[in-house]
Amino acid sequence: MMLSKPIELKDMESVDSEYYNSLLWIQENDPADLDLTFSVDEETFGRTSSHSLKDNGANIPVTNENKYEYIELVIKWRFVQRIHDQMEAFREGFSDVVPISHIKIFDENELELLMCGIVSIDVKDWRANTVYKGEYHPNHIVIQWFWRVVLSFSNEMRARLLQFVTGTSRVPMNGFKELYGSNGPQLFTIEMWGETKNYPRSHTCFNRLDLPPYQSYHELREKLIKAIEGTVGFAGVD
Repeated sequence: MMLSKPIELKDMESVDSEYYNSLLWIQENDPADLDLTFSVDEETFGRTSSHSLKDNGANIPVTNENKYEYIELVIKWRFVQRIHDQMEAFREGFSDVVPISHIKIFDENELELLMCGIVSIDVKDWRANTVYKGEYHPNHIVIQWFWRVVLSFSNEMRARLLQFVTGTSRVPMNGFKELYGSNGPQLFTIEMWGETKNYPRSHTCFNRLDLPPYQSYHELREKLIKAIEGTVGFAGVD
């Protein structure tokens, strides 16, 4: 929002995973049986009120044909309209220190790194507090290649990788053992997934990296860098 970029469904995953999963289900299925309308209920200080997402929204059912409009309007309401005044006040105050035009050259990930700074990432601690799923284990050749790639990265690239998988570039105060997901403590996780033609993908609410079983170190390094820099690996949770 600071960069005036549109908010998309994927942006909701690391903020409210339960709501994200609900909207993702609607996107992938026919919502007719849910009896939804173009209105949302919101509780504020113990009082529930209804907000129409469009004119006469309470009387317009959500169908398979208009569900994408519904999802777009819900995201716009939750992320933009509800906090418009506060966000504009923040942007105005920020621009008094740094003109907004000066940060337009960055994407949202680069902006977070710029504002929050880059801490030194201890790869040994990271590796010691990582769990594996599927056929992967600490001595699997692909996992050995993965950590070799991480060791070859600059601290900035390590921060970008951490951000790609967890949604933040910051390491908890007491190290990776205190890494949290959307539902509480959740260690960094690597799971075998997909085919070698796929890029790695991330599930930020679970701090999980889905890593295909690549056939060489160089292939893994190339695909991982492209996923990080192009954010092509962000996907819905299972």
